[in-house]
This record gives sequence, C-alpha cells and structure tokens, in this order.
Amino acid sequence: MTTSERPSGPAPLPPPDGERVLAEIAGLIVEVLGDYAPDPADIRPETLFGDDLELESIDLVVLSGHLQKRYGDQVNFAEFVASLEIDEVIGLSVGRLVDHVLHRLGAAPQPGAAPWS
Repeated sequence: MTTSERPSGPAPLPPPDGERVLAEIAGLIVEVLGDYAPDPADIRPETLFGDDLELESIDLVVLSGHLQKRYGDQVNFAEFVASLEIDEVIGLSVGRLVDHVLHRLGAAPQPGAAPWS
C-alpha cells in the first residue's frame, strides 16, 4: 500500500482488552482525583469507587465526562449507573466498570471467562 492509498485520520485503535481498559480507567481516575489519587498500579478490578477511592458524586460526574471523551457515546457512565440497584452503586468496583466498557465496545469476555468485577 502506498502513502496515497492509506486512509486519512488517526490509526484505528486495537480491539480493547481488559488489561488495557483497566489501565486507561485507572489513568482517568488518577486524573480526576489529582493530588488525592493512589498510584495507578494500586487500582485493581476489586477496587471500590466509594470505600477504596472515596470518589464523591462530583468526581463521578467528572469521570463520566472523561469516559465519554475517551470511549465516545457508546460508554454512557450515567446510564450505566442508573441501571444499577442502590447496593450495586454503593459497591461499584473498577472491574465492573471495565466489564461495562468492554461490553459496550463489543469486546465482552467470552462466556466462561473470568469477569473483571
């Protein structure tokens, strides 16, 4: 393929996988929390947004904006949270969000695969 035959625009991203999405979400969380953020390597699938990260509702709104900017309209965090029961929202883990992102991007784990949550 010659240079003139290549499509213009950014190169397509590789298909999402759990490790990459986890790292991206950890980076977004660190960006949202700023000086109060843990090391991104300490953010794991079992990390809870409330108990572990102590994100407040305004932090979740900001995170929602970052998720939409990163993944587009396919990943609507507000819609996702609205679909959960209150006890699920209270116990929301980073892994559950990773699962949601993978599902919305069409890269959900195969049946029988270990979930991120």
